[in-house]
Amino acid sequence: MAEVIQVRVEQAGQRLDKLLAEALPELTRSAVQNLIAQGFVEAGRKELAKNAKLSVGTELTVTLPEPKPLEARAEDIPLDIVYEDGDLLVVNKPKGMVVHPAPGNEDGTLVNALLFHCGESLSGINGVLRPGIVHRIDKDTSGLLIVAKNDRAHQGLAAQIQEHSFTREYRAVVYGHVKDDEGTVDKPLGRHKTDRKKMAVLLGSPTARRAVTHYFVEERLPGFSYLRLRLETGRTHQIRVHMASLGHPVAGDPVYGPKKVITALNGQCLHAGKIGFVHPGTGEYREFEAPLPPYFVDFLEKLRR
Repeated sequence: MAEVIQVRVEQAGQRLDKLLAEALPELTRSAVQNLIAQGFVEAGRKELAKNAKLSVGTELTVTLPEPKPLEARAEDIPLDIVYEDGDLLVVNKPKGMVVHPAPGNEDGTLVNALLFHCGESLSGINGVLRPGIVHRIDKDTSGLLIVAKNDRAHQGLAAQIQEHSFTREYRAVVYGHVKDDEGTVDKPLGRHKTDRKKMAVLLGSPTARRAVTHYFVEERLPGFSYLRLRLETGRTHQIRVHMASLGHPVAGDPVYGPKKVITALNGQCLHAGKIGFVHPGTGEYREFEAPLPPYFVDFLEKLRR
C-alpha cells in the first residue's frame, strides 16, 4: 500500500523522518526511519536519506509493506458477557486485559478469549489480529466494549462511531477539585512530539484530530473529584489527555499523571460504564451498563472515609 504526501509550506526544511512521523501518526519515528532505510520512501522515484530536507510541493511516495500478522490463537479465558446475539456481543473487560495481540502481548488478550468463545463467527474487517473489534479501550481501563460477529454489523457500528451517534460514558476519579459542575473539553489530539507512545493536545497542528469530552462532577472528595464523562469523539487516550490538560489527571495514571503514582490502583481509575447504539440488525436503540468494579468502589470508599 502506497501513500502520497505533498510537502506543505510549514513543513519545508524539516528533516524527512520528522516530517513523516508527524504526517503518519500511526507510525513511530523509528518505524519511519526503518522505512526510509529500506528504500520505501521516494521522491520522483529517487530514494531519500532520513535527514533529507525537502522543498514545498515535493511529492513523497511512502510504500507501507504488508505487516506480518501474528497468529492469534483461541484461549479458554472467562468472559463477562453483558449481551450477545447473532450479530454482536457486549463484553465487560476487566482492568489489566489487553484488547488484541501485539508483539510482546500475544496471549491472554480479549481477542484470544473471543476466538475461543465465538469460533469463526467474528467480523474479519480488522484482520487476523483484531477480529470483531469495532473500538477498543486501554489495557488498564475497565468496562464495556462491543464486538461484531459479522462484517455488516461491524460496518453499521463503525459508521455510528464515525458519526458520533454512538453513546460511550465513562466514570473516573481525577486529582483535585474540578471547579465547574460540568464542562466540555474541545482540544485536538495527536502524537506527542518527542514521546511517540504518548498522545498530546496539539493546538494548530495539521496532524491533530478534533477531540471532544463532556464531563460532569458526581462528587467532590478530599483531594479528588469523581466524574462522569461522555465521549463525543473517541481518540486514543482521549479522557486521560484531556483531563490532564485541565490539571486534573486521572488517579493512578502512570503516563499522564504525577510522577508519584498511586500504585495500589494498578493503572488509571477509569471505567467504561455505559454503551449505547442502534442495533445494526434490528434498527433498535440498545443501551447497556456495567457497575463500577471492586477496585473503583474500594478507592471511592477510602476517599470518603
